[in-house]
Amino acid sequence: MYAALWRILPGPWWVRLVILIVLLAAVLFALVEWVFPAVNEMLPTPDVTVENP
Repeated sequence: MYAALWRILPGPWWVRLVILIVLLAAVLFALVEWVFPAVNEMLPTPDVTVENP
């Protein structure tokens, strides 16, 4: 899968590397901005209490 992605990207190896880094940053940004907050609302939150000794 990664080899196929590497082959379809244009340019020399350093341009491909820059493109992959930008794509990775975009995916991570989308996960943090939209996916994780949406999923967080569906997850149960445990009620944790800490007592003072």
